[in-house]
Amino acid sequence: MGTAPAGEPDIALWRVRGEPLVPGSGSGPLRGVRLAVKDLYAVAGHRTGAGNPARLAEAVPQTEHAWAVRALLDAGADITGIAQTDEFAYSLNGTNAHYGTPPNPAAPGRIPGGSSSGPASAVALGQADAGLGSDTAGSIRVPASYCGLHGMRPTHGAVPVTGMLPLAPDFDTVAWLARDAALLGLLGDVLLPPAPDHPPLRVARVVTDLLDLAGGAVRAAFRPAASALAGRTGLRTEESPALPGDHTEWAVAFTTVQLAQAWESDGAWVSAHPGALGPGVTTRFARAAAVTAEERAAARTVLDGAARTLRDAVPPDTVLLMPATSDPAPPAGADSEERTATRQATVRLTCLASLAGLPCVTLPLMRVGGLPVGLCAIGAPGSDRALLRLALSAA
Repeated sequence: MGTAPAGEPDIALWRVRGEPLVPGSGSGPLRGVRLAVKDLYAVAGHRTGAGNPARLAEAVPQTEHAWAVRALLDAGADITGIAQTDEFAYSLNGTNAHYGTPPNPAAPGRIPGGSSSGPASAVALGQADAGLGSDTAGSIRVPASYCGLHGMRPTHGAVPVTGMLPLAPDFDTVAWLARDAALLGLLGDVLLPPAPDHPPLRVARVVTDLLDLAGGAVRAAFRPAASALAGRTGLRTEESPALPGDHTEWAVAFTTVQLAQAWESDGAWVSAHPGALGPGVTTRFARAAAVTAEERAAARTVLDGAARTLRDAVPPDTVLLMPATSDPAPPAGADSEERTATRQATVRLTCLASLAGLPCVTLPLMRVGGLPVGLCAIGAPGSDRALLRLALSAA
């Protein structure tokens, strides 16, 4: 599974594939790089389906590329294909009720993580060199963690989202992944804005109560991985017991605002197409429709305070280290209750960078029971290039 030749694509992985589908400029730093593009981005001449066949059927071919797509093509990358996504990018599992579940060769028989599931699977399988995805609540970090890849979520707003379908604009970012840190950095050189030199990273901070959000086996693997990272990169490790605030309350508030914004983005379409969504996404949009203005305002107040706390915890010379996910990838056959529990535990970790708009890089530095789990390094706003250099030093 997952090795079908171009022209006979695995529909769980590729919505459409070519040799290449869209050629790049023929020159530039990404010349010859095979790129899998998540089916959230405008690709000129192709429709955008957002992981849903009813939406795809109504879509018309795009007349121009999304900003990020154009930038990567101009830098020489070839689009190998448009890769599948969880419906409307509204899941962290990597499953799709209509198209199936892309394979995870790093953890056979387990889910790849989402919602950038197709790009992650394509890169892990070697059918693409890099994947252009998105990250709202962890949609690049989770598949990078589950599939043993490098992933980058930039500072919120650093990379234009023009031509990318929104989910929750306060948290949405362009994001990307690759098998190796060098290519991850090359994509960052193309996508990120020019920036003045960032202060050197000197401190790797570990906060015990954030580490406690992960499962026991991940916690046990985390400390030696964090120590190894510090040793390779010259960072000084600093540990603190807690950050002020209720992390469960932060996650609930984040989910509330995300729900409200998802309904603003997609609620009209969902209402006009009853029965068009898979069961898990249907449940999320039903919750989204029920969020009141008062609930949203209260949640926004909580998030504003949480964001200040998190930014204070990451001064310019510091990275905050934590597991990218609470556990390794669940089995593909896990029941919905188990997947929900894993998703909720992971969101308590992934929502932190999202709610504060902070950049983070996911590094494939841990193994738990023989399965990959990513280590996430969160930096201060604007430290994106420093994080990519850190990833390269850690490789």
